[in-house]
Amino acid sequence: MRLFAVIAAVVITGGSLWYFSRGNTEPASPYRFVTLEQGDIESVVASTGALDAVTTVQVGTQVSGIIASIYVDFNDRVRQGQVIARIDTTLLWSAVRDAESNLERNQAQLRQAERELERLEPLYAQKFVTEVDYAQAQYDLDIARATTRSAEISLDRARQNLSYATIIAPISGTVIERNVDVGQTVAASFSAPQLFLIADDLSRMEILASVDESDIGQIREGQVARFTVQAYLDEIFTGTVRQVRLQSTVEENVVNYTVVVDVENPDGLLLPGMTATVDFLIETAMDVLKVPNAALRFRATPQMFETIRARREANASSERPGRSVDGAQQNAGSRQTGTWSGGGSGGPGAGGSSFGDSNFTMLWYLDANGELMMAPAQTGITDGQMTEIITAQLQPGTEIIAGVTQQSEGDSNNPFQTQQQRFRPGGF
Repeated sequence: MRLFAVIAAVVITGGSLWYFSRGNTEPASPYRFVTLEQGDIESVVASTGALDAVTTVQVGTQVSGIIASIYVDFNDRVRQGQVIARIDTTLLWSAVRDAESNLERNQAQLRQAERELERLEPLYAQKFVTEVDYAQAQYDLDIARATTRSAEISLDRARQNLSYATIIAPISGTVIERNVDVGQTVAASFSAPQLFLIADDLSRMEILASVDESDIGQIREGQVARFTVQAYLDEIFTGTVRQVRLQSTVEENVVNYTVVVDVENPDGLLLPGMTATVDFLIETAMDVLKVPNAALRFRATPQMFETIRARREANASSERPGRSVDGAQQNAGSRQTGTWSGGGSGGPGAGGSSFGDSNFTMLWYLDANGELMMAPAQTGITDGQMTEIITAQLQPGTEIIAGVTQQSEGDSNNPFQTQQQRFRPGGF
């Protein structure tokens, strides 16, 4: 038993030593890699907004009084012309009766003025009354007629106010707000108070999205917009841009514009007031090469340029012995990077402009033999995490260098250091 334990301990110790010695003999890669992928990529403008019904009507009242009856509640469907509430009509009926009495009195005065004028007409013709008395009778008749018309108007107004006590739905739709209860007093002296808010059709809604001024130039009517809401995080909804409003708003010195997005809501999942996270689809590229943006932000170290320089000088010397090293190196740099000649401190890096154009960059990678290589590439659209890459040298699955894990003494890989500061004089 003791012999078995000794043998087991020796085996375990030997295995551990072999494992760690094997790990120490395998050199760790000095680079951090990302993978060049092939697939679809979309350029979007992100925004947020609130869902709302396309048409909403605020139902108020033009008369003051106490709410006597309410016939609808939240979420109820109503039809146009349906009675939804009533205001107590006690005072309104009193106003109608008072107007009717006033009209009757004025009508009696009118009849009296007419009879008086009829009596004076023959007497005035026979010169039994003066012209002043006759003119006064005509004046009294005109006043009586005007007063009667005013009384008739007052009666119509009192009857109209009485009809306003019955609140009806101006459109067919859904009640989404009810702001009063039975017994509550509403005052319409200065403005009409809102009693209800009715949405026309919740199967069609809209998003009022706020877009920054730096992105508004990319938004067009008819564009597709995708959005999510917090209630259904796993579901993606779509809409169409209907309008880009010209009126701007300024919040904390940031200028924003309102974009109206039409949304279909046949299942009724979307509710008014929900916050929508919107992505406006600007451009799409299908089945293209794409790389994480970390590879574009990478800046090659001077040692990496020295490696490329040494290999090219060796190749140039072996191929053309009669030619100077500098000339071969310059020609090799021209063939590799197109228009870049390999001289000066503005040599190519990755993630920056290598050709005087911000759409061009340089990607660094290791070939099948593990040798450091670089390839010029043109960038396309980006979704914020991945960027389209156009290059004839690289294939999907290539490991692109995105960082340096081991640095030589004095070598700084500070991402805030400028590319010109990091290149050695004379290029590579």
